[in-house]
Amino acid sequence: DVYKRQIMKGSGNEIDRRASRADFNQSNENMFRPEFQIKQGESEKNDKLWEIMSTYLANDNKTIQKNIVNHVEYTLAKTRFNFDSFGCYQAAALSVRDRLIESWNDTNQSFTEKDSKRVYYFSLEFLLGRAFQNALLNLQIEDNYKSALMELGYKLEQMYEEEHDPALGNGGLGRLAACFLDSLATLEYPAWGYGIRYDYGIFQQKIKEGYQVEVPDYWLNFGNCWEIERVDVVYPVRLYGHVDRTYHDGKEKCHWVGGEVVYAQAYDHPIPGFNTFNTLNLRLWKSRPATEFEFESFNKGDYFGAIQQRQRAEYITSVLYPNDSTNEGKELRLKQQYFFTCASLQDILRRFKKQKRSWKDLPEKVAIQLNDTHPALAIVELLRILVDEEELEMEYAFSLIYKVFAYTNHTVLPEALEKWSVDLLGHLLPRHLELIYKINFHFMEKVNSKYPGDFHRMNIMSIVEEGTPKKIRMANLCIVGSHTVNGVAFLHSELLKQTIFKEFYEMFPKKFLNKTNGVTPRRWVLAANPGLSELYNQECGTVDWARDYKLLVNIQDKAENPAFQKRWSDIKFQNKKRLVEWIRQNVPGVEINPNALFDVMVKRIHEYKRQFMNALYLVYRYLEIKNATPEQRKHMVPRAVFVGGKAAPGYINAKRIIKFINCIGDVVNNDRDIGDLLKVVFLPNYNVSNAQIIIPAAELSQHISTAGTEASGTSNMKFAMNGCLIIGTLDGANVEILEEIGDDNMFIFGAKVQDIQSLRVHMSQTEPREYWGPDLDRVFRVIRDGMFGHREELGQLLDTVCHKNDHYLVCHDFYSYLDAQKKVDEAYKNQAQWQAMSIRSSARSGKFNSDRTIREYAQEIWKLDTVQIPKPALSAQTRYKSTGSMQNLQACLLYTSDAADDLLCVDLGGRRIIKKKNRI
Repeated sequence: DVYKRQIMKGSGNEIDRRASRADFNQSNENMFRPEFQIKQGESEKNDKLWEIMSTYLANDNKTIQKNIVNHVEYTLAKTRFNFDSFGCYQAAALSVRDRLIESWNDTNQSFTEKDSKRVYYFSLEFLLGRAFQNALLNLQIEDNYKSALMELGYKLEQMYEEEHDPALGNGGLGRLAACFLDSLATLEYPAWGYGIRYDYGIFQQKIKEGYQVEVPDYWLNFGNCWEIERVDVVYPVRLYGHVDRTYHDGKEKCHWVGGEVVYAQAYDHPIPGFNTFNTLNLRLWKSRPATEFEFESFNKGDYFGAIQQRQRAEYITSVLYPNDSTNEGKELRLKQQYFFTCASLQDILRRFKKQKRSWKDLPEKVAIQLNDTHPALAIVELLRILVDEEELEMEYAFSLIYKVFAYTNHTVLPEALEKWSVDLLGHLLPRHLELIYKINFHFMEKVNSKYPGDFHRMNIMSIVEEGTPKKIRMANLCIVGSHTVNGVAFLHSELLKQTIFKEFYEMFPKKFLNKTNGVTPRRWVLAANPGLSELYNQECGTVDWARDYKLLVNIQDKAENPAFQKRWSDIKFQNKKRLVEWIRQNVPGVEINPNALFDVMVKRIHEYKRQFMNALYLVYRYLEIKNATPEQRKHMVPRAVFVGGKAAPGYINAKRIIKFINCIGDVVNNDRDIGDLLKVVFLPNYNVSNAQIIIPAAELSQHISTAGTEASGTSNMKFAMNGCLIIGTLDGANVEILEEIGDDNMFIFGAKVQDIQSLRVHMSQTEPREYWGPDLDRVFRVIRDGMFGHREELGQLLDTVCHKNDHYLVCHDFYSYLDAQKKVDEAYKNQAQWQAMSIRSSARSGKFNSDRTIREYAQEIWKLDTVQIPKPALSAQTRYKSTGSMQNLQACLLYTSDAADDLLCVDLGGRRIIKKKNRI
């Protein structure tokens, strides 16, 4: 039996305790689950439960099919003999969730029994993507389900399309959080994620007449098969009110009272690790009213008043990033941030208090990572709990908090650092404002002690920003309240130390670390690119590359091999055809030639990301094609350019950029004179599922932000892993990608970060036409003359760079961008060279696996150890069985065989301790 061989393999009598889920799936025998927490006096009850729930669900066709049809009839209440495609998806998803819950329960029981230190990842966004395929791949049962569903008359690929993307994030911040959870589970670290269960998420993007239109994303209309509603996990969250003070033995005690109370209800999402039995939890909070219905108001005819409290509460978790251009929008955003941090901390402390222990143990059992400044109020809330409710001394309580929290910064733009007005924060959270002032007072004393009389430095480092209105700097609060601050790429981390956090770095140099971002190859190659995954499986002889991407490094030795290049290019071509079909369905009226160079730029629309420069280049390229002779056109590379991404609802210039790109497409795509030499398509509603089609098809990917503005970027890593070449600036993670894959496999252009400030000065002192040069002058002229229509609106967009106000140096970098684009065309003409570059790009991108990032966080920031749950056993007698506490358990029998001469046991650390025949 494969499973027996796997757990017994190794030298001598060592047991491999990392027997994988894939080995388990190949076994034809029942696999017995570990049994936890047998308490004295409950043996009979426990034995009965064990008898009923002793084994894991099997993964053979018959069992899977039975699970599915049972859910069809008993969960969905449909007939087993007449259910539609969506019903089949729901039933299949629920059957997979059953398997996740088994491991999920065992994992968390194991963490509890071993009293492991856990890391809690706080993020306002978790852009998870679809769960069905990801779960099947991580559980290593995709082929099992494909076969089982085929016999029921359904295609697994069809089931994947029935799932709606969870609308729980917007961009890189949320996608990074999702990748980190996947890696935490895969690497078997004890961890939880905490966030918000949004009713509508960010928004669904529609394109009407070239304009972005935001509509609600009704992602929960048909329920969510993957979540578990926890009606028993509910915590109160107080808002508004006032602070009462009492005095006892000369000590002041504060009580935050009054205001209104809403409730946070938990919804859990199991997060499976790849090819492991560990399954982690993402807990999301939904807001509920303290009073569902005011019957007295209803009886008086005040029907709106009867449900007003319910509506006010439910608004809190309705939408991600409500528009904060109004005071009401700002207040709602602040409510969201406090709401989820307050509920999460109550949940964490409940878990911490399960065992009797001193508060000094808190940092030894709890690590909290703040993903940007959105959860910053957690620092103040934990201080409030420890001081006001647990009655710890302020200084001692803060020393504990400092050891618990760590902060990840995601921006180098000072204007992007979050600040809240003192008036708003004091109105919504009066006690927290008082505590912030106290934290700041003690911190300012330390600064003044180290730098006496340096009031300028104190002003910069203060959590409170003086002015009108007075504001609270959330980034400064995170730095003061955290033991570690990290950037997300080497360049980003250096800029933090040199610019926006320079004074903090000078005072606390050891506090600042770099943790370059990564992405999970399970989602972005194994799931997104099945053709490439199969090639990797064949070349490596294993799917282990999905855990350790560096196993692929030897593939670069085949980069010049014509036969391997042919296999590589065939896979890319199939992915391109898949994207062409997606475009037919989602962007009617545009036909794309799959033989063209696929040029892709998909990311949040923002001026610093410079989609505008890409659009200006498209106009330039169009004019070049129009002016070329028939003979010259024969030597031009056909190019299909795809741009996608959402603009914030209140970001006018970003919306104008979307309109501009669509205007270009309207003209170019309908110009029969140029045919397939250029096509321009805006891809609507860019999300994770769309990205899994777009990224594997891309041959050139644009990452062209102004140097020193992008913190890291993660889409560049996804593209590189899929063999897409990058055209980009030396910004964010591009710098490290260049180091890994080599400058001969990228197209780098643009100003370097150390030159940006002087170039801005030069721009502001140079006559505009001289500054932007003749090629751009021609581009600007045809736009203003109306070639693409909408002269006034597009003219306003041009005005953002034409009046000595080109802050992001679009015009300056445009000419080196042109040179880089010419190099792209020349390289693409030589397909052997292009394929070799593509192969090297993928083979050398192993550093950007999020597993590497998480190991660094765990070892250097969280001080966290891995925890493996006990593996399945071949019999009930040899299963793992706790005896009340881990300290009392002397040995754990993993495997025995009647044919074996010896009985082999291991202790909890995995060491062989007993080797006797037929007895322990």
